[in-house]
Amino acid sequence: MSLPDKYVAIDEEGFPLFGEVRVTDPLVGAELLKNIRIHENGAFVSELAGTQVFVEAFDEPYVVQQILKTDSEWKIQLPYFVEFKFNPTTFTVDEWDRFHGVAVNGVPFVLTRKAQAELFRIADEYDDDSITLNGKKISVTPWMTSDPEISKEQFWTKIYQTEEPRWELNQPAPALVDMLPRLKISKSRVLVLGCGSGNDAAFFAQAGHLVTAIDISPEALQRARSKYGHLTNLTFIESDVFTLGQEYSGQFDVIFEHTCYCAIQPERRNELVKTWRRLLSPGGHLLGVFFAMERRSAPPFGGTEWELRERLKKYFHFIFWGRWHQSIQNRNGKELLVYAQMK
Repeated sequence: MSLPDKYVAIDEEGFPLFGEVRVTDPLVGAELLKNIRIHENGAFVSELAGTQVFVEAFDEPYVVQQILKTDSEWKIQLPYFVEFKFNPTTFTVDEWDRFHGVAVNGVPFVLTRKAQAELFRIADEYDDDSITLNGKKISVTPWMTSDPEISKEQFWTKIYQTEEPRWELNQPAPALVDMLPRLKISKSRVLVLGCGSGNDAAFFAQAGHLVTAIDISPEALQRARSKYGHLTNLTFIESDVFTLGQEYSGQFDVIFEHTCYCAIQPERRNELVKTWRRLLSPGGHLLGVFFAMERRSAPPFGGTEWELRERLKKYFHFIFWGRWHQSIQNRNGKELLVYAQMK
C-alpha cells in the first residue's frame, strides 16, 4: 500500500493551504480539490503535478459554497469554482443542523450556511427529519449513526475474545511516546479511559506518574494485568466510563484520550467531554490522539477537527492542536494530537 509523505491542509472554509497560506492559484487549488479521494487506509489523499499528498481537512474535504440545480441534476460548487454532481438522497444532518452529503466521486461535503439557505429556498418544504425536493420527500438521517449494543460490556469482550481489535497496537501510541517527554509533565495523577490492554497507561506509569486505567471489558483488563500488573503505580478498574463514582470527581491532573472517543456512541460525545471535565482537577489537562477520518457507523467512528473543536472549546483552552505525521501506516493521515487545559 503506497502512502504519500507530503501533507496539504484544507481550512474550515474549504481552501487548500500551503503551510498556513491559502492556495491563491485557482488552477492549483482546483487540481487539488478535483483529485481528492479516499485512500484504502481511510485517509483523504489528492494529487498535484503527479505527486500524491495526504489531505488534512479541518472540516469535510469539500465545503460547499453554492448549490446548483438544473432540471435534471444537482451540483455543488466548491472554492475555485470546482463543481461536482451529487444525489440529494446522500444528505445527512449533524448536531449543529448542518447538512452533509457525498459527491459522485465518493468524497463527503458539508454545506456552508449560505449554501444551506439556498437549498432551503429551492426546497418545496423541509422539517427536522426530511427535505422535499421536486415533489420527492427525502429522509435526512443523522450524520453519525450507531448501535446501542456498543455501550455494553459484552460487545467489547466479544471483540477481545474473537479477534484482535483494530486499535490494538501492542505498544503505546507513537504520538504519546513522542509527546510525553516533550511536555515535561511533573508527576501527575493520570486517568486513561477505555484503556484496553493497558499499553498507554503503562507508558505513563513507567514515566513515574500515578495512573488509573478504566475499561468496561474484563477480558481487556485481564490482558492488561497480565502484562502490567507488576507496576505498583498503575491501577486497573473495570467500569463504564460514564458511571464512574463521584469519588473520582476532580481527582486527576491529566486525562489521556486514545480510542475511547472513537469507540463510544457518537451521540454521547458531549457527555464524554463533560465526563472529562468532571474528573479533572481545576486547571487539569486533556492529552488526546483523535481520528480525523470518514467513518460514520461502527467503531472506530471518525469525525472532523471542526466537530471536535466545537465540543471542546467551551471547556478547554487549546495549547497544542495539530496533525500527527509519524503514525503507523494504517493510521497515517488520520491522527490529530490535542493538548488542552481545562478553563
